[in-house]
Amino acid sequence: MAHNPSSLLEAAARARGGAYAPYSNFAVGAALAAVDGRVFTGANIENASYGLSMCAERVAFFAAVTAGVRTFEAIAVAGPEGTQTTPCGACRQVLVEFGVNLKIVTASPSGPVTRTIGTLLPDAFSPKTLEDAR
Repeated sequence: MAHNPSSLLEAAARARGGAYAPYSNFAVGAALAAVDGRVFTGANIENASYGLSMCAERVAFFAAVTAGVRTFEAIAVAGPEGTQTTPCGACRQVLVEFGVNLKIVTASPSGPVTRTIGTLLPDAFSPKTLEDAR
C-alpha cells in the first residue's frame, strides 16, 4: 500500500472533527486514498430524519467520484477514540463497487488493522454480478 495505514488513519481522525452527529454522538471520519495519490476525506452527517443521514465513507467516496476518480487503494475509517469502527453494510456495498481488493484500514488497540472489502462483504452484489448475468 503506497499510503501508510497509520497516516491514513490520522487523516481519517482529523476528518472526524468535521462530523455532524448530534443524535448519535458517534462521530466518524474517513480518508480515501486514490491510486493517483490524492486523499479524499469525509465525515458522517446526521439528519433529524435519520434515514437521510450519510456515513463518512460515502461522503469521501462521493467526493472522489465527483472529482473524476475511479481507482482507489484504501480507505481508513476512524470512529470515536478507542472504538474500532468498520464500515456499515450500506457503505460496504458502495465500497465494493470499485473492487473487492480495496483495503479497509481501522484502528485497534494494537495498531492499524487492514482487510479488504471482499473480506468484509463476501459474495457481494457487484458490477461483476451484472456482467455475469449478461
